[in-house]
Order: sequence, then C-alpha cells, then structure tokens
Amino acid sequence: MPAAGDARPDAAADQAAHDVLVSLYPTMRSDLDGRLASELAGMPDGQAKQDGVAGGMAAARQLIALRSSDGSSAAAAPFVAGTGPGDYRPTPPKFPAPMYTGWGSVTPFLLDNAQQFRPAPPPSVSSATYATALNEVKSLGRDSSTTRTPDETVAGKFWSATPVWNTWNQVAQQLVADRHASLAQATGVFSALDLSLADTTIAMYDAKYHDDVWRPVTAIQLGDSARSPGIVGDPTWMPLTPTAADPSYPGAHSALSEAAATVLTAFYGSHQPVAITSAADPGVTRSFASLSDAADEAGLSRIWSGQHTRIDHQAGQKLGSEVAGRALEDLSVRQSTGG
Repeated sequence: MPAAGDARPDAAADQAAHDVLVSLYPTMRSDLDGRLASELAGMPDGQAKQDGVAGGMAAARQLIALRSSDGSSAAAAPFVAGTGPGDYRPTPPKFPAPMYTGWGSVTPFLLDNAQQFRPAPPPSVSSATYATALNEVKSLGRDSSTTRTPDETVAGKFWSATPVWNTWNQVAQQLVADRHASLAQATGVFSALDLSLADTTIAMYDAKYHDDVWRPVTAIQLGDSARSPGIVGDPTWMPLTPTAADPSYPGAHSALSEAAATVLTAFYGSHQPVAITSAADPGVTRSFASLSDAADEAGLSRIWSGQHTRIDHQAGQKLGSEVAGRALEDLSVRQSTGG
C-alpha cells in the first residue's frame, strides 16, 4: 500500500523498524517503545508525521505477513551424525549439537530457491586435493602452531566473533556515517547488504547440510593414511579457536564476508579503506586498503584458526559473490522501475 504523498520517510522508517522488531523480539517491547517515542518526539507534530507513522505500520504489517510462513520458525528434524570418512559429526572438546540444521529450508528473500547457487560437490576426503588442503590447516590452524605467523594468530582470533554479519553491518554503519548518507541512501546500502547476507546464510546452510562434510579437527584426529593417502592422523590436534557446530563446506565467514564486501564495494568502490574492530578481540583494530581485502582475511582467518580448509574458503567466496550479485541486480531493477 503506497504511503501518503506528504508522509515523512523518517517517521515511516522508525515506525516500521519498531513494529518488525517487536514482532521478532516481543520481550524487548518496552525498550523498543521507548526508542520509538524518543525518535518521533524529535519530529514536529502534524499530518506528515502521522502519515509517515501510518505508512510505516502498513509496511511492517506487509513484511511480517510476507515472511510469516517462510519456514524460519519450523522445528528442524533431529540431526543424525554419520560415522563414515568425511561425515560430519559434533566436534571436540564439548561436542555441541549441530546448529541451524533446517535453515537451508527457509524461503529466501531474493533467490529463486536455496539451491540456486549451491556449490559443486567438494573433492573426496580420500583425494590428494583434500589431503593438501587439510594438511595446510593441520599446520597453520593448530592451537600451538609454529608455522602460523603472529599476525595470522591475531587475525584468527579477531575474526572468530560470531555472527560475522554483525561485523559487516558495523562496517556499513561507519561508511554510511562517514559519507553523511541520506535516509534513502542508507536504506539502499543496508537493504542490499542485509538481504544478501540473509540469502547467503540460507544458501550456505542448505549447502552445508547437503554435503555434510566433517570439520578439520575431526579429519585430523581420525586421519587414516590407508583410506586417505597423504593424511597422518593426530588425536591430540586441536584448533586455535573452538570449532563452530555445523558442517565444514562451504565456509561461513568466507561466504558472508564475500557477499558483504561485494555489496559494499558496489556502493563505495574497490579502493575504499576500512578499519574494523571485533568483539572477539577488544582493543584490536584491523585496517585494510579495500573491502575485498577485509573479506579475504576474514575467510582465510578460518584456516589460521583451524576451522576450515581452503576448499571450504573458496567455495564460500564463490557462493557469497553469486548471492550478492543477485541482490545488486534486484536493487538495480527496483531503482530503474521506481519500486
């Protein structure tokens, strides 16, 4: 439903954000109500403000209704771990239950379906290609590695904060603030960024649980040269940071960071420098000459922290790039048609 012609866009945006967040997080209503009241109090009273509020309410109702049956609240079927070579199973030391096992079944926002850009099957865990990739992690990703550089150790811990999409939204917030973006400009940035991150997440979990590849810590601890030439097991091996509770292929940090950097580069250019902080490593700031450099390090850091192989990293980058391209195409079409 189109808003009245005189509607204040800032009032509409505040009201819509409030209503959607209350729907998602009802226990936070009191705080969200207070924030909305504070924002609206700063605007002059009048018909334009009232029309903006009404327009925001209508937009929120439409979005909530649109996503009410997207599958995000459906209970996932119990995960049954495999026992064969390459099969994912919970990881030491706490062996947590797998996460988001059904998220690949959520309806995407922009993609035709979650499988649209599903990565090609990974190399067999008995292949020489996999052995090479795993041995890289075995050397660089161990908690007590002597081949990982000090800077790689810092990066491995720095990017371990999850979810990584929070980090990229913070980057976007800083870029929007630095450029003094208008509400319309900021909306364009964040809609493209977060829709691409949302659909990358759906596509990524679809792929993870489709291929169901074990994590490096499992592969290394259970390594069997008889079945996997070139891999020598080490039951004492542990990664630099705790392993996430989901299958290895494709890499989440690689996919999400590539998606984010692709979108933000489209808005701010291929030579946009950026300084990033992380909740996982307070007081540390990582500086990069470009958004793509930051995304590259985010993905590679998961090798240095013992989480993923380079095979996972490359598949994740390709997936994130493809999903972000779809998001940017959609934004371009909406802008050209006035939608």
